[in-house]
Amino acid sequence: MTRVTLIRGDGIGPEIMEAAASLVEATGAPIEWEEHPAGASAIAEHSTPLPAETLASIKKNKVAFKAPLMTPVGGGYRSVNVLARQELDLYANVRPARVFEGVKTHFDKCDLVVVRENTQGLYAGIEHYLDPKKETAQAIALVTHYASDRIIRFAFEYARANGRKKVTLVHKANILKFTSGLFLRVGQEIAEEYPDIVFEDRIVDAMAMQLVMFPERFDVIVTTNLFGDILSDLTAGLVGGLGLAPSGNYGEDTAIFEAIHGTAPDIAGRGISNPTALTLSGAMMLHHLGYHEEGKRLEAAVRGVIAEGKHLTPDLKGSATTTEFTQAVRARL
Repeated sequence: MTRVTLIRGDGIGPEIMEAAASLVEATGAPIEWEEHPAGASAIAEHSTPLPAETLASIKKNKVAFKAPLMTPVGGGYRSVNVLARQELDLYANVRPARVFEGVKTHFDKCDLVVVRENTQGLYAGIEHYLDPKKETAQAIALVTHYASDRIIRFAFEYARANGRKKVTLVHKANILKFTSGLFLRVGQEIAEEYPDIVFEDRIVDAMAMQLVMFPERFDVIVTTNLFGDILSDLTAGLVGGLGLAPSGNYGEDTAIFEAIHGTAPDIAGRGISNPTALTLSGAMMLHHLGYHEEGKRLEAAVRGVIAEGKHLTPDLKGSATTTEFTQAVRARL
């Protein structure tokens, strides 16, 4: 059995995790869950959104399956997602975006992956006020050769391992000549080691425009933390939204798989939330654990139910409940 740390999350988290975990089990993969709390639901008992026991479990098991966690806006505690990535050195965030048959979008050809540096940039959390009245604030973007090298190398290795042909590095080196300039320079150096992979670079604002015009031109996109956060949500929008977008966070020996949409407290408990993103993240987890056939079957079952269109949740313009959608996927498995 492969033991995986399971975090049910906040808001709709417990509902979609119940569905997604059951579908991972339905593939027949030998998974054993070790459940631990995190997020707002953990504070009452543990006085912290990321209890030490939860972190210890992830470090021991090397893999976690996590539902969305609430992050206060403008105050309160820091994002647990960001904290966990830094604590566990999960330096690579991988976000596939592939069109779904049965989901109406502006594009019928989009199959790309955003690889985002996960630990540095402006999200390093180096910020402070410059005056006692707190009327002027400053943030510092941290970019190192080491972190740039490993995320760009990860993108090239991912492309090679998954039969992808091109890596596009996204930056703002025309203005941010030191931070983005360093990232671009490292990318150009590494690209020479992968002659079988086409390499190109794009300035981030031009990249945003080109993605919403010609997404079929791109394959693997690698970029820094802030740019990756923005562009990966944009690419999710190209294929139907965050409710369909899986995600994996990878370190040297540890990984967390999660849906990246919010906790949707307005529909929590109503039984109508869409577990697709978390379930597809579960499929990514199965591949990571070496259960490739099970991962392929799970993704195919989810895509098949969506293509059929008979058991869609309200966010996909259907009327099915979370349970009905999950049962339909299980039947295909």
